[in-house]
Amino acid sequence: MTRTQATSIGFLAVLLWSLLALFTVGSTPTPPLLLNTICFSIGGTLGLIWTWASGGLRQLRSVGWRTYLFGTVGLFGYHALYFSALRMAPAAEAGLIAYLWPLLIVLFSGLLPGEHLRIGHLIGACLGFTGAAVIIAGGSSTGFQAAYLPGYGLALLCALTWSGYSVLSRRLGHTPTSSVAVFCIATAIASGALHLTLEETIWPDSGYGWASVVALGLGPVGLAFNVWDIGVKQGDIQILGTASYAAPLLSTLALVVAGIATPSWGLAIAAVLVTGGAALAARASLRR
Repeated sequence: MTRTQATSIGFLAVLLWSLLALFTVGSTPTPPLLLNTICFSIGGTLGLIWTWASGGLRQLRSVGWRTYLFGTVGLFGYHALYFSALRMAPAAEAGLIAYLWPLLIVLFSGLLPGEHLRIGHLIGACLGFTGAAVIIAGGSSTGFQAAYLPGYGLALLCALTWSGYSVLSRRLGHTPTSSVAVFCIATAIASGALHLTLEETIWPDSGYGWASVVALGLGPVGLAFNVWDIGVKQGDIQILGTASYAAPLLSTLALVVAGIATPSWGLAIAAVLVTGGAALAARASLRR
């Protein structure tokens, strides 16, 4: 597989994550840890079935427990922190802080062997973040407030967790992508244990709610992590980091198409910023 092909596969995760908000809205009123449990159970089970069918179960036996722990902390930690941050602080502000992770991926990638951080990568990532800010903060009416500092802190930890997981995954290039299925199952077990301790059990209350939960498990909280693993291990991680800012843009477009959000000039401006940032990052990589 070429570097370009792996990058393209990794970008499929961004497309799938753009549906996260739409399906999460549809899953209401299921609490976040229970939602984690259901979705990661679906994604992990399907991953294990695929691994078994393709004869890859033996590969999983050769993966060390530290790798499994690393992957579980990355997946579980990101989602637990993200959902908790959005419960403890306004969604616009907490979401904006959490979406520092693509910029942090670009910055941290410069520390990887064989990677070179260029000014185009930095400018592109900053443009992408600005585009995300236009979308995410567009619905905010409160601004940042000291009362929500704990939620903001969790959102920052969320960004650090996912960017660290993505960049460090590059150092585990020898680990088979099928191991992600085990990460998902372990995340489901951890989420379920915490749910029983901290949350009231509220199942989806309609067919549409269950369909949204299943869709989450199949796509944004299932297949997405497998294709992302291929992208960050074998593709251009700096382009992927910058291009990840397309997720909030595409997410908003999905909400517009579904009739949940309305189109605006801010959406058009964000599209220009995100696209321009990704183009700059790609140009910088091509120059390399």
